[in-house]
Amino acid sequence: MAQHTTQKMNIAVIGCGKMGGALIQNWVNADLLQSAQILDPNDIDESLTSHPDLFHVKLMESISFDKIDAIILAVKPQILENICHELRPYINAHSLIISIAAGKSLSFFEQTLGTDKAIIRAMPNTPASIGKGASVLCGNVPVSNTHKQNALALFNASGLALWLEDETHMNAVTALSGSGPAYLFYMVEAMSKAGEVADLPSNMAKDLARQTIIGAASLLESAPDMNASILRQNVTSPNGTTQAGLEVLMNGDFQEIMTRTVTAAKERGQALDKGD
Repeated sequence: MAQHTTQKMNIAVIGCGKMGGALIQNWVNADLLQSAQILDPNDIDESLTSHPDLFHVKLMESISFDKIDAIILAVKPQILENICHELRPYINAHSLIISIAAGKSLSFFEQTLGTDKAIIRAMPNTPASIGKGASVLCGNVPVSNTHKQNALALFNASGLALWLEDETHMNAVTALSGSGPAYLFYMVEAMSKAGEVADLPSNMAKDLARQTIIGAASLLESAPDMNASILRQNVTSPNGTTQAGLEVLMNGDFQEIMTRTVTAAKERGQALDKGD
């Protein structure tokens, strides 16, 4: 099957906070942009304003929408409805809109922007800010295969990007990969405290827990075709220290806690979708 070749894109980015700015920088690094018009009422990072193909504007009417291949909505969910109403007069039937706002469904955008617009909902996580993210995208009926491939190219520049056919699974995505970095950070905290209980100095326990997670994650990255269970088994000698620790960790409680954690996050996402 022939591979899709992504041409450089002209984009408009609405909002340039930490995630928006990081995504733009990743797109620049991946040489995906012909130009970017960045709308934000506040000052933005000098690394973006100094780039010759990036243009900072402070008013919606300052954007040349007729030259835009995709509009990226990177504002907080609380102000998104107002932004969409302000944006609507400027977009046409050929516009592609990509939102990274958590908890805002495709139907929300169709209600505010129109059902004839091609709309993609993306859920990146915070490691996307350093090019190590996991992003999942889904789209409505007007989204073409070219729209899909262009959007995937944009988010592959920030790590792994996957396409989801059924939007109803997006709350599970948010619960697993969207919220997942926080679970791992908490595990570092827990390992650090456990190291202190085992009589390590506090700073050493913290440094060892942190680097162990960093190293293990890098090992996972270096072996993309190897199941995590195989890597676990490679560390585990029969009747050794790792096996003794794993016998406690794998007694069923940890899996139950993790399942309950992801389920709780998913259910909260479903409640937010309903406005609760």
